[in-house]
Order: sequence, then structure tokens, then C-alpha cells
Amino acid sequence: MPKSKDELPRNVLVMRFSALGDVAMTIPVVYSVCRCNPETRFIFLTKKSQASLFINAPENLVVLGVDFAKEYPHPHDLVRLYSRLKREYDIDAVADLHGVLRSFILSAAGMLHGAKVNTIRKGRRNKQALTRKRNKVMLPLISSRARYREVFYRFGFAVEDRFSGIYGAGEKGDPEIFSAITPPKADGEKWIGIAPFAKHQGKIYPPEMMEKVVAELSEMPHVKIFLFGGGEHEREILGRWAQTYANVVSLADKKHGFPLEMALLSHLDTMVTMDSGNMHLASLVGVRVISIWGATHPYCGFKGYRQRDSDIIQLPMTCRPCSVFGNKPCARGDYHCLGGISPQQIVRKVKSVILADGK
Repeated sequence: MPKSKDELPRNVLVMRFSALGDVAMTIPVVYSVCRCNPETRFIFLTKKSQASLFINAPENLVVLGVDFAKEYPHPHDLVRLYSRLKREYDIDAVADLHGVLRSFILSAAGMLHGAKVNTIRKGRRNKQALTRKRNKVMLPLISSRARYREVFYRFGFAVEDRFSGIYGAGEKGDPEIFSAITPPKADGEKWIGIAPFAKHQGKIYPPEMMEKVVAELSEMPHVKIFLFGGGEHEREILGRWAQTYANVVSLADKKHGFPLEMALLSHLDTMVTMDSGNMHLASLVGVRVISIWGATHPYCGFKGYRQRDSDIIQLPMTCRPCSVFGNKPCARGDYHCLGGISPQQIVRKVKSVILADGK
């Protein structure tokens, strides 16, 4: 049950350090909790590279980006970090949204300083039952966002969903922010984003097949395609596609930063992604995402925020899902869960989205 204002913690350290998609999934929950509990200050601790993702944050949210490898590489350094946060922000509660050794050490330091601590319950046993080779329990698990909400609920905080996008309901980022990339969208023009890569092979649609998707969509009149990715290998592939096909722009040539990319994302008519961080970024700005799933499965709880089941492309294979994160080698050896999806199936879905109801 939610507690009275006098019973609630006043300064809560919130922690999530991991992959971009995991941090992005915290934003609808953390922004909502901040707005539901304006008397409390929330201090969100994350990786330095991800701190700028928290655009238009509530007034009672402080975001701290830390380079752990350089600044706090050892366990005793984490104790020092907590002491610093306690001193600067008077921490009286710790919400661990990660549940790893680093966050456990910080949580333990919090308890030693008298802070109340609640940690995410990851549901590992249910995830193992969902991904094992035999006798899978094919039931949808609660989402990661629900697991985050539950952490705050155990403190007694109100956890009503009050997130309508980082720019607000129906609002978009300022086109001036990405004017160096492209002019503002023309009347009648459709913008499609494509993010064809992910961290693990079990999540990556074959690039040669995705190129066929790009080629066919680029031939549509009044369509512009934006390619999202990073790293030298991705930059090379996406750059070649941008040079080969008309009305295709690659954003992988350099790091543009979250403010620019999020502003551009907000103007897309749809986004084609893998089960990846880009799916969650597009969800934060209210863009309809066509997501492609291979070794992983939406049942694991990582579907994009407010995204439609009908926009998920996946094959009904008995071996799926074989892992939660797509990091296990394919037992078949051919990744048919991805290669078995035709480029035409993706193209048809994109066209049905951008052409529906005048879109």
C-alpha cells in the first residue's frame, strides 16, 4: 500500500548501469514515479555514456553519469562512491534496478549507513523455464518495467503510469537540433528508421537480407530512410547502403548524441528494429516500432513501451526463445529464426503502417 508523505524516503538512490535498452526501459517508470511522488528526490546513477538519455527529466530527478572503469574500478571504490553520494544527497533509501555485484556493493554500503534497500526481482527461474531446450513453459512473463515499478512500490511510493514520451503527448523534438543531418520533413513525406544490428548474433537479421528491405523501401515515392547503428563494422555497412540507395541517410558515420538522435526519432513515421536498444529509444518518443525477434522472445518481458503485438515479426519455432539476451549459439546452427523471415514480409509490414489512415 502507498504510504503517507511523511513515511516515504526523501532522497532515493536509483541504480541501473547496464545495456542501453535496459536503461531506456527505466525511463517511463522513473519519470512516472518522480511525478507521482514530487516530495521525494530521486538520484539516478548510471553509466556516463547514458546520462544524456534522460531528456526533459522531472524536476525531482537528478541523473549522475559515472565512468566506473576509470573512477571506481574496485569494490572499495564503490564504498567510497556511496559515501560521497550520502554526503552530497543525504541518501536514505536505495532502489536497485540492476541486481548485480556492483549494485549489491552499493546497496550494502547503503544499509550500513541506515538506508532502506529494495532490489529488483528478476524472475530467473521463470526465464529459465521459458528458454530451456525441452518442456518450455511458453507463458508471458511480467515486463522489466513492471519489475522496476515493483521495487518502488515496496517502498510505498505511488507508481501510476504518468509517462507520455520524453517530449510529452503528441510532441516532437525541435527539428533545428538535427538540421545538420536533414531538412525538416516535407509535407506528405514519410520517414522510416532502420536499426538492423544488436549486440548478439541471435538478435541480428542477416544484413544482406536487410539490405533488400532498404532497397525496396527506398524506391517508394516521398520516403526517406534513416539508418541507425554504431561501431566500425556497422558504420561501413550502413554507409555503403546510404551511398547505394536513394533517399537513405546513415547516422552511423559519427556519434551524434542522444539529444539529436532522439529528436530525429520523434519525427519518424515508423522504426524497424531488432530486439535492441533502438526499439526502446523509439518507444520513448512514441514512434510505432516494427520489431524483429529471433533467438529472443517478447514473452521474456522486453517488448517496447506501449508497442503493439501486431507489429512484432517472429517465427513460430519450438526452439524459441533459446536465450533471454540472444547470446547463446544457435542449437540448429543456422539461425533460421531470423533467416527464415523474408525481406518481403518486413517490407509489407512497413508499408501497411506508413500507408494506413493516410500515414
